[in-house]
Amino acid sequence: MHKRLVTRYAMKSAEAADENQRRVEGVFTELEETKPDTVSYIVLRLADDSFVHVSFHNHTDDEVNPIASTAAFAHFQDGHGDRREGGVDQQTATLVGAYITTLA
Repeated sequence: MHKRLVTRYAMKSAEAADENQRRVEGVFTELEETKPDTVSYIVLRLADDSFVHVSFHNHTDDEVNPIASTAAFAHFQDGHGDRREGGVDQQTATLVGAYITTLA
């Protein structure tokens, strides 16, 4: 994998988190339709209604990002600052290990 990103942010309310979740689900729907093979993507909603996005990118910086280039991601970003409490913490990460049997 070329790049691994971890992004975390808080939401202003449970209602804002619900709307955020609906928009994230739209991104996954579009990814399921287009089936890009250069990215893996996981989003977690935590108990405090904050979100953590983990993405694994196997494309170069000058190639199209299969997540950010979707119409659903543009919709997700629209008004994101209004739903969010505070800023976005995004960092690159090093994969230490992974064991995944089922995503549910």
